Amino acid sequence: MKIKSLFLSMFLPCVLYAVPVGAADLFDKDTPIQDGLNVFDTSAVFSDIYKKLDSVSWGGKNINVAIESLEKINPNAHIAATDDRVVLVWRDSIVANYPRPEKNDWDEFGQITTALVLKLRSLVPEFGKVSESVMYQTVVDALMRGIDENGRYIYSKKAEVLEDGRILTSVGLEGARDDRGNFRISGVYKDSSADVAGIKSGDLITTINGTKISDINDTDLADMFSGFNSGTLKLSLLTGSGEKKVVLRRATIVLADADVIHRIGADNAPSILEIVVHRVTDGSVSIVNEALAKYDDVSGIVLDMRAATGDNERAAAKLSGLFMGQVPVMRVVQTAKSELEVVPGGKAVTNLPVVVLVSNTTSGTAEAIASAFYENNRGVLVGTPTSGNARIATIIDLDNGGALELLNKSIKTGNGNDIDGRGVFPLVCLSNIRNQSQQGAFFLNVVNGDFHAKDFNNDKTVTPDVIRKGCPVITSGMDEDSLSSAVSVKILTDKKIYDKLINE
Repeated sequence: MKIKSLFLSMFLPCVLYAVPVGAADLFDKDTPIQDGLNVFDTSAVFSDIYKKLDSVSWGGKNINVAIESLEKINPNAHIAATDDRVVLVWRDSIVANYPRPEKNDWDEFGQITTALVLKLRSLVPEFGKVSESVMYQTVVDALMRGIDENGRYIYSKKAEVLEDGRILTSVGLEGARDDRGNFRISGVYKDSSADVAGIKSGDLITTINGTKISDINDTDLADMFSGFNSGTLKLSLLTGSGEKKVVLRRATIVLADADVIHRIGADNAPSILEIVVHRVTDGSVSIVNEALAKYDDVSGIVLDMRAATGDNERAAAKLSGLFMGQVPVMRVVQTAKSELEVVPGGKAVTNLPVVVLVSNTTSGTAEAIASAFYENNRGVLVGTPTSGNARIATIIDLDNGGALELLNKSIKTGNGNDIDGRGVFPLVCLSNIRNQSQQGAFFLNVVNGDFHAKDFNNDKTVTPDVIRKGCPVITSGMDEDSLSSAVSVKILTDKKIYDKLINE
């Protein structure tokens, strides 16, 4: 603020004569298109954004001065909103100076924001080249940071669907080039065009639409395999049985929010149900509920939430309720510090032993679910500490068909312990039992009754950084998968070990 005051005192007197009379005079109605933007439509969108943001509780933050945070778009920009003026300083020169609108005059704030954006687009070449949707995202991101919150602009409802990582428009294959430039397929999406055509992992693509793969650059190749539009690809492949020609069309592939794997034990060993949750949604709840009903004869359940995320508290309550019934799952904390307790409405559908796998990419409501298993002695947490990024989204619809997604609500555990900024900590740290001998020693200690795991979830005297240092992230995904599987099976198939861990 001292820097802004200095800029104002140095330069404000010499530019006042060039200042527009009011925001309504900023744009000429006969020239609505400037720098590829319709300034009046853009101003209306910004006006709507300010108006909708003003309806959200920001814990004392003032949306009237959020316009200053547009300077975060580029470090050379400095914006000051005084009682009378809104001034943009670029390096050491004032390049824009407007009369400050009256409080809550969002129409004028919208026009001034548009004018500032146009000026910044002319000063920052990279910002000037971005698409309209990215421009809105950049500006809203700056506004959010100005009031100490995170959020994003969703360009339209259609864009919201396309940006959702669960939906992919693709021919449905993955792979990499070999030494000769040909493309070796390493994986095929189930039910995709490639899968239907019988393409297998290991097949080699030599030409696409008559052009050798070696003559197609990586960018064009990626665009051929996936994109927002449909497209036809005629491929020549070398397979284990000889040359094969197929025709593929890009199509929408819906990736499930959860996957279910029924692991049948060898030699009459008990079977285990593995449920991998990608996103905590109503869709994943349905998948898990169906799996629990179908495989009710298993000895235990591995709930893999190592990469799970979610921002819907209702879906999280439903998923937890399948295992725990009507117990508090989380508390949602508004910015104004009011708390809402979230409790499932139905009864549990299974009482089977559960191992919950977590990692540094477990985030959002998935962290609350993990903590609920822990606090209710319903499952053994295994893995590494979660991300500590536990927030709930608020979606605000805008008049232009877009929306604002604000992560302005944080999550506590059902018992009221902080998760956001702290995380949830496993009882069994996988990175401390990296090989078979360490696993054997670990479980032997459990059986012998001298298992001394430290419960950091209830120990607030130790900082999260220290806990994470003592239980670090596993760098190899293959190592983490093998450890997770071996430890989970051991816990679920040895009742003495499970009981000991669940009661620690």
